[in-house]
Amino acid sequence: MTRTARILSSALLTLSLAGIALATDVERVERGSLILENIPETPESVSEALNRYGNARVASVRSWLPDGRGLLITTRFGETYQIHRVAEPGGARQQLTFFEETVSNADASPDPDVNTFLFQKDVGGSEQYHLFAYDLGEGAIEQITHGEGRNGGVIWSNAGDRFAFYTTRRNGRDWDVHVASAANPSVSTPVLEREGTWYAADWSPDDAKLLVGRYVSITEEYLYVLDPATGELAEVNASEEPVGYGSAKFSRDGRGVYFTNDQGSEVKSLRYYDLETGETTALTSDIPWDIEEFALSTDGSYVAFVANEDGISTLHVLDPVAGGELDLPSLPIGQIYRLMFEPGGSRLAMVFNTPRTPGDTYTFDCASGELVRWTESEVGGLNTERFSVPELVRYETFDEADGAPRTIPAFVYRPMPDIAGDGPYPVLIEMHGGPESQAQPYFSTYSQFLVNQLGVVIIEPNVRGSSGYGKTYLKLDNGRLREESVRDIGALLDWIEEQPDLDASRVAVSGGSYGGYMSLACMTIYNDRLRAGISAVGISNFVTFLENTREYRQDLRRVEYGDERDPEMREFLIGISPTTNAHRITKPLLIGQGLNDPRVPASEAEQMVEVVRGNGGDVWYFLAQDEGHGFRKKANRDAWRAATAMFLRRHLVGE
Repeated sequence: MTRTARILSSALLTLSLAGIALATDVERVERGSLILENIPETPESVSEALNRYGNARVASVRSWLPDGRGLLITTRFGETYQIHRVAEPGGARQQLTFFEETVSNADASPDPDVNTFLFQKDVGGSEQYHLFAYDLGEGAIEQITHGEGRNGGVIWSNAGDRFAFYTTRRNGRDWDVHVASAANPSVSTPVLEREGTWYAADWSPDDAKLLVGRYVSITEEYLYVLDPATGELAEVNASEEPVGYGSAKFSRDGRGVYFTNDQGSEVKSLRYYDLETGETTALTSDIPWDIEEFALSTDGSYVAFVANEDGISTLHVLDPVAGGELDLPSLPIGQIYRLMFEPGGSRLAMVFNTPRTPGDTYTFDCASGELVRWTESEVGGLNTERFSVPELVRYETFDEADGAPRTIPAFVYRPMPDIAGDGPYPVLIEMHGGPESQAQPYFSTYSQFLVNQLGVVIIEPNVRGSSGYGKTYLKLDNGRLREESVRDIGALLDWIEEQPDLDASRVAVSGGSYGGYMSLACMTIYNDRLRAGISAVGISNFVTFLENTREYRQDLRRVEYGDERDPEMREFLIGISPTTNAHRITKPLLIGQGLNDPRVPASEAEQMVEVVRGNGGDVWYFLAQDEGHGFRKKANRDAWRAATAMFLRRHLVGE
């Protein structure tokens, strides 16, 4: 459509529950790809404020180009993130791809004569990614995977003449490993076809073997050395107990493997495994936190890694030959990710991101000690020195750990008193997805808009089941323990009541994906203590979710939530699902969804909308027909943020 069409209709919602047919008035707006129900127009004053906060960018490094020709990054200058080349620090961003859909990843061949990088792209957020080859000399793009299936995880050989990747094309469920040549990238050969979720992690230095992994869950994974010629697998670091792995790479001499895992430990440590002796050496046993990622220099002189210290990233660089760590310059306090060494060099590329600075690409030269900023992303003219920096708090919950009350970590963003007054402030509890994820301080202009423009305190708790605090904590919400993570929010509500600057009578909950389930579940259990709830692409019924999520995800999610095919577990999952308990919700809901979502199908949102409206509840519904698991296109994301701002103004702030 070229203009907004407003339709006021009396929509008859026929509910299967109890066989009752109920009617409710729904104000429906169709605007391009968006369908908006009961969502009011955004006043110009709010739109203008949101627009100022909606024009910041980030620049994430994706790959080094060979022979010192610069970096490939992803950033957004239009509707979606695209690939750009940056030839030198502070250089212009030369846009290389121009698609309506977001482009993710960019992996350049280390051979300058190949002069090619690979990237992946889907359509409409379906996550059915296909691989594309970009010829840096000609600027030509060739789609190299076709048909049904999901493709990704590109790993170039050291010579740069071939690459490995995973694909689900065989049956839509299992992840196979294929290899293709740079000369003929659209023709690939399967080198590993087995049941389960397999991926390629690295090539051996002589490119004769592949390091591959089989992922079962965040706490159970297996590593193998694969001979692509014969299909023979040899397990690396065999263990009688399940082990959770992170990154894994061959050592540069081919004699061993570096990896992170939690074997015999609560946290993932960096270790070295000798392929000849089978002995493992712990390299970071003195760090009581997860090692999130690491990178090896081409000649093996340096090992860089990031430790997640209570939600904050700390960079380390080891010299495995001389021993010990390098002295590093003072780095921003925040998040550090996407570590990658320059081919044949000592420069380490990475992204820094803090609550006051957007993600930008830097390099650190391990030989000279020089830290260089390559990109400086725009912040829409905002004074980011006025942005809120969160406080890390810990509040007591309902049970004990090691004989003492268990505490839950949470990040609290408070407004500037000279902007929003002295309070008491309304509170938005924002819950992360996963559930095996972690709330960490990142740059978010929308969060800052809510804090400083609406005067809302945002609290981001890491309830049980969150990563970053050890594998015991990670598993505390599995299966039948699911609602104990919701009880952690009940304890947070108690903590809010004790804070003099927080208004316990004005609290809302929000979350996306699994966080959307948490929001809906809190609305069913703590309805009388909450003003409103927001769920984006959230699970509303565990049984229908597990039955309808993409086949390649089903078994992975059953490990976390339980197997709906077991009658007793099925009964339990139905019993705790928000759709089952929706009759308890009497406060307003805002539900957002992408129509093409492969993870949490749109039916999850639609059935929740139907049930709550059938009970006479107030639901605002936001549906993007060209999106999947979230809102990646800027126009859609801006519209969703406007809807949430209006919802919170009306139902939380009270304007």
